[in-house]
Parts: sequence; C-alpha cells; structure tokens
Amino acid sequence: MQTTNRLFMVIPCYNEQEVLPETSKRLLAKYNDLIGKGVITSDSRIVFVNDGSKDNTWEIIEKLHNENPIFQGIKLSRNRGHQNALLSGLMTVKDICDVSISMDADLQDDINAIDEMLEKFNEGKDIVFGVRSRRTTDTFFKRFTAEGYYKLMNRMGADIVFNHADFRLMSSKALNMLAEFGEVNLFLRGIVPMIGLDTDIVYYERSERFAGESKYPLFKMLSFAFEGITSLSTKPIRFIAELGVFIFIVSIVVLIYSLVRYFTGHTIPGWTTTVLSVWAIGGLTMISLGVIGEYIGKIYLETKNRPRYIIGKYLCDESDKETISLTDVKFEK
Repeated sequence: MQTTNRLFMVIPCYNEQEVLPETSKRLLAKYNDLIGKGVITSDSRIVFVNDGSKDNTWEIIEKLHNENPIFQGIKLSRNRGHQNALLSGLMTVKDICDVSISMDADLQDDINAIDEMLEKFNEGKDIVFGVRSRRTTDTFFKRFTAEGYYKLMNRMGADIVFNHADFRLMSSKALNMLAEFGEVNLFLRGIVPMIGLDTDIVYYERSERFAGESKYPLFKMLSFAFEGITSLSTKPIRFIAELGVFIFIVSIVVLIYSLVRYFTGHTIPGWTTTVLSVWAIGGLTMISLGVIGEYIGKIYLETKNRPRYIIGKYLCDESDKETISLTDVKFEK
C-alpha cells in the first residue's frame, strides 16, 4: 500500500547561480508529478542551503521562495564547507519531515531516481544510497582517480559505499539518530552507514555537470579523502607503528651485516649509504609526525566544541519555524 509522506529535499549550494534556475525548475516538475501521484504531500518542500556563496546564489534562493513557498532557504552565517552545509539542512528539517533526500545542486544526480528511493522507503528502508552505475561521462583520469579514492578510503578503514557521494534518502528516524553524532570533523559518507538501520541502494547514471565549475578538483578531493580517513579510522597511526617495527627490523639486519663485514675485514666507509639513511629516516619521521599532528589537531577541534554551523537566515513557513528546536538550529544574533 502506497503511503503519502512529507518530503524535504536538502541541497547545499556554493556559488551555484548558473545552475540554480534549472535545478529549481526540474525539481519543481518532479515534485508536482509526485504530489499528483499521491506519493508525497502537498506541503513537501525543497530546501536550498547557501554555504557562504560569493555570487548571487542567495538572491536567487530568496526569489524562488517569494515566487513559490515550496522552495525554502537556509543561509549560513559564513562558508562552512559542503558537509556542514548539508548537515545544517538535515538537522533543520529532521523534526518537520517524514523523509529527506539530499543531493548536489549541479544536476549530476538523477532526479528520476527519487521515485525509486521513495518506493524503497515505503517498503521499510530508513536509508537509501544513490550509487553511480557507470562513469561513462568521466574522462579516464577522473574515473581512475575517483574509483581509486573509494578504494583507498575503504582500505584505510573508512567504511563508505562505493561510488556513493551525498545523494541519499534518510527517514526522520535516521536523521534523529544522525543528530546523536556530535563530532566536529564531519564526513557524512562514512557516518551515515554507521547508523545501522535498514538500508538499500538505488543505481543511476550520473550526468555531466549542467553548468558552472566542479567544487571538487583533484587536490580538494585528495584533501577530502584525507579528512574522511583521519575522521573515521586510526589505521594511519597503526601504519606508522607497523612502519616503525619494519624499520627497526631492517636496522637489526643492517647491524648484523655491518658486524659481519667488520669482523671479516671488508669494512668500507659508506658515505652515500649514511646520507641516504639519514634522509630516509628523517623524511619518514616528518611524515609520521605530520599524520600524528593531524589527529592531534582534530582532537583540539573536538575539545573546543564549537558549533558546526550557524544559521543566519531561514526562509520557511512560520509553522515549520515554530516546530524546529533552537538547540538544533543556531540562529545568528
């Protein structure tokens, strides 16, 4: 039996003025179709989260809201990054929706996959991951680095869904359980699978970006991967310990070799070997200190317990604003 649910879509936006008019147009058409079929209620909403954009993104969101109340807007007080922007939207709507779907604003995620996601939700799934079926639109370099990214993440202990970004459905129950995770160093792709409710997967073909530039070039993707690994896993520190044991064993072997050479009268001063050894050990030491320092830095940020986001403005129905807990949504004074 089909159930009608109140759906809130949460879409983080950073400098998306070029794509927002088309994104809002397509989402509105999809909502009208779902409402007409009785899949979602007429008071379902689309929430754009402005993550400190420097262009006219917020002005466009305000215009959309004024023209049609189906569009809501959240304006963060400053840029807090994609993950915090997404979390701010999810935590804002968790008590006023039956189900939420998050996606990026660039229209690479297939809007038509929403129908199947909602079907699986009605079947009892609390979390549904949108997963790319193929990467035919990517260049060889992009495909190679992206797939390598997911493999590296899983090998380093960050248990994430392969080829899944942030296109996912979450029930209000799942959102309230997500609210229990209070870490400042946020990596939702790894945190959401930890919730442990009934999950499923919807496969779709990801399109090319409709307009504008990618917000995740190679360097930023590598930085995001390192953030995810150090936020979710202690394997890098264990690797340093294992590397230290390996170097210690090698040093014993070299010591035995040197003693044998000395007692057999074949000792030759090895300037090159000494220099290489010093540089190698020095480099490994600096890398090890860097990784350990990264973890200490994260501990430092966690102990500060600063808010992960501050909402400067919220464009919504007054009834929704009254329902939202002020402990979850921090309004700027």
